[in-house]
Amino acid sequence: MPPAWNDSPFLKAVRREAVGQVPVWLMRQAGRYLPEYRELRAKVSFLGLCKDPALCADVMIKTVQRLGVDAAILFSDLLLILEPMGLGLDFPSGEGPVLGNPIRTAADVDRLCELENMDCLQFVVEAVRQTRAGLPPHVPLIGFGGAPFTLAAYAIEGGSSRDYRATKSLMYHDAAAWDVLMGRIARSVALYLNAQIDAGAQAVQLFDSWVGCLGVDDYRRYVLPHSRTVIRQIRAGVPVIHFATGNPALVPLLSEAGGDVIGVDWRLRLDDACGMIRPEQAVQGNLDPVVLLGPMDEVRRRVREMLAQVGARPGYIANLGHGVLPGTPVDNVLAMIDTVHAWQVTGA
Repeated sequence: MPPAWNDSPFLKAVRREAVGQVPVWLMRQAGRYLPEYRELRAKVSFLGLCKDPALCADVMIKTVQRLGVDAAILFSDLLLILEPMGLGLDFPSGEGPVLGNPIRTAADVDRLCELENMDCLQFVVEAVRQTRAGLPPHVPLIGFGGAPFTLAAYAIEGGSSRDYRATKSLMYHDAAAWDVLMGRIARSVALYLNAQIDAGAQAVQLFDSWVGCLGVDDYRRYVLPHSRTVIRQIRAGVPVIHFATGNPALVPLLSEAGGDVIGVDWRLRLDDACGMIRPEQAVQGNLDPVVLLGPMDEVRRRVREMLAQVGARPGYIANLGHGVLPGTPVDNVLAMIDTVHAWQVTGA
């Protein structure tokens, strides 16, 4: 007998099958907007939380119960993979992530270790196992990892960046070193995602959060082949959600690079996005997270507007165009989810 999650609205939408109700889940659905999460974070550091499988599982399981979403996503951070590859990782209080000994030259690329096993990341594997075990059987679990470009940019910049100057400098001035770096990361990410699948994830999402800084020609030359490498190495039959943000012009190339589902941000109307994405791929997105900071009536109106743009296209998963923002009222998050679930799939 197939597992209960196989017949879930989320996985049916991924397969572009008919659904009675539009599925919805949220990026960063367990986060600082939830008071219980803030209480937990007052007792434990973010990195400490990420490395505690029991806490990771508990956070996500309770969030799914509270929100009533149609899929859970592993509670983790996309940068954890860079630590065993040889980069220092810290999350200073009140700041974004900081990576020690960043990569700036071909010689630096040589010291980046390719991930050959999951020995140093067993806490992630165990978090997947415990989360899967604690979720209702009908709720699929999504694993995730950073896409090669986003991880490379973090590794090169050493933290956040406005212009990605160091990243593009290496990319443009030493294409051979760039390809070695991206290949090493791509193979490591594939290993990482497959380990999450083996531990119990029903799907995986590849986050390319920073790739929007590139134009289409640079994406095709420097990124697309490596993202495709990851996607093609994922276990057969396990769906991949390919998500990027920041540049709507990249959506057709994102679709070309691959994935069963293409996630888009709010900078593009969903009806336009559907026209750019291959018909055999499902679509995910794309409410602006800032909308959830506004009045509840506006939240409901904008959600219905988003849903109407999909029309009769099969294979749609409602989500934000990026993660839930700190300070977002929980009631507004619930209003979004309720509005999605109340929507008639026929478009009525």
